[in-house]
Parts: sequence; structure tokens; C-alpha cells
Amino acid sequence: MAFSDPGKGRIIEQGEGLVKVTLAEACKAGDILGYSSGWKRALATVGTAIQGRLVAGEDGTGSDVVTAYRRAVVSGYTGGTAGNPVYVAEGTDNGKITETKPTTSGDCDTIIGYMVSATVAALEPGSRADSTAS
Repeated sequence: MAFSDPGKGRIIEQGEGLVKVTLAEACKAGDILGYSSGWKRALATVGTAIQGRLVAGEDGTGSDVVTAYRRAVVSGYTGGTAGNPVYVAEGTDNGKITETKPTTSGDCDTIIGYMVSATVAALEPGSRADSTAS
């Protein structure tokens, strides 16, 4: 089974480095957030790239103040491989993660965490220097 981030129904099992942020768009708990004229769902795609910085701790709509974490253990994924690195997703999957490293030149390819099991990821999106595919 291939890795899948459902984009909803994810559970924050543990979070550290709690902060409150004001959203510039809607998000779901477990979404990866980045800053681009406000806190938005991260995206790896060149041209609209937003590097991941935080993990949303709760659902919210634009202008809501929500809890976010610098580090979090999140469950609710399927088909993951324990030990595999994860990245911010590309395309139209804003806020989601993927085990597939982005390879299009200019896409964000920063490792933001690792799969702990098929369903659980340990995420720390702002912990590494930003990098992009070349």
C-alpha cells in the first residue's frame, strides 16, 4: 500500500513547543504550516512554495488563532514505512506530508520528520535548513 496523508482525521499524539498563530487560511489538525503573508498550509511546489515551519494542533479557518507545535507526533496516515523521511507535499496537497522527495527544480525538499510506523509520523518541520531540489 502506498503512503497516504488523508488531510483530515489526523490525531496529535504529542506536541512540544506550543505557540499560538493567526491563520491566513483554513487548516486541519496535523497540517504543516508555513509563513507567506500569514500562516498558511505549507506546499513544496516551486512558484507557490511555502516551507514548513509548524504543525497545526487544531482545525481553524482564516483569521482564527490556533495552537501549533514546533514538534509533534501525528497519527492517522496509512501505508507509511517506519524510518522513512517525510517532506511537505507538492501539487495541490497544501499542508500534507509525503514520503516521496520532491525532485522538480525549485521545489522544497527539506526533510520535516520521519515515519515511526505505517500510521504515525514524528514531525519537526522547522528543524533543518531550507533546501530545494536542483
